[in-house]
Amino acid sequence: MALLKIKFTQQRRVRVAQGLWLMSWLAVMCGTFVFLLGVYLKTELLRRAEVMDNTEIHVVPNILMVVGLASIGTNWVASRICQDSLDPSRFPRWKVLLLAWFAAATLICCALIVVVVLSYALQGSLEESLKVGLRNGIRFYKDTDVPGRCFQKETIDRLQLEFRCCGNNNFKDWFEVQWVSNRYLDFTSKDVKDRIRSNVDGRYLLDGVPFSCCNPASPRPCLRYHLTDNSAHYNYEYQSEELNLYNRGCRQALVDYYMDLMNSTGPGVLSVILIQISVLLSLRYLQTAVEGAMALEDPAGDSEGYLLEKGVKETFEDVKASVLSMLKFGEVNPNGAAGSPEGADAEKPAADSEKAAS
Repeated sequence: MALLKIKFTQQRRVRVAQGLWLMSWLAVMCGTFVFLLGVYLKTELLRRAEVMDNTEIHVVPNILMVVGLASIGTNWVASRICQDSLDPSRFPRWKVLLLAWFAAATLICCALIVVVVLSYALQGSLEESLKVGLRNGIRFYKDTDVPGRCFQKETIDRLQLEFRCCGNNNFKDWFEVQWVSNRYLDFTSKDVKDRIRSNVDGRYLLDGVPFSCCNPASPRPCLRYHLTDNSAHYNYEYQSEELNLYNRGCRQALVDYYMDLMNSTGPGVLSVILIQISVLLSLRYLQTAVEGAMALEDPAGDSEGYLLEKGVKETFEDVKASVLSMLKFGEVNPNGAAGSPEGADAEKPAADSEKAAS
């Protein structure tokens, strides 16, 4: 028994074809939106590539771009099928391609669902990538003369100013690295010598931060050095003072930014999925209704449209049987008698014994 069978008159088929044509072009625009969304996400991720340790998160915009292009192509084809569906001389040419179209449309819907899932599932990977990338970026902040790292200082400074953040987790991360290049240190200074000698690794560490950590909204002039020394500044208490620095770490700022971007794509992608499913189901009804009318040799008469020719269970069994038969067809039977010397030798004694008995 056909699944979800509906009766179609000629007028109803025309209306379905017209509505589906409009919906197909709407789906084309949705595919364009998905593609542009993938391009935007890819661009934003590439802008911060220097502070990311890996590119696993890039799978989301990559899928969006591929699915967007595929959606544009498949829905354009659907609009052409709608135009030819009411012409008995032109519709049969699409019959062979419709199965491939339905498979492609189903894959597009599945890929969009995967994108929505990955947008949430890859948050941990994104956070770990930023954690390692920002840690390396802060460590190489001073290497303005080293090839391949000369722009690291500018990248970190612009990042902290744009996202109003400081350090990896917080501003104290700058206390653990030498972020001032040796090129700008006066090694004849007693203070510089004492700081280098007091460190096991011979690094120039200080309780200070770069200028880009300063919060311009603070009423107090920016304090960048001797942040843990209460006596170094007037009316200053390190433990209780609300420092005039950005309190939020850049890792959390970037994770929030990218996750907001990806989470905002969720409703849009789900809307595209619903439109794509509507096109798929409507085209299936239109196909079966038109083919039913052509089978009755009355293109203007009534016909029935359905989603599946049989029930879900029967259709699944038929597909399963078809797949198994295809697999068996591709297998080589090692025990087959035809074409093998052992089989021929086995048949020869049997034929001789039959002759002797007769």
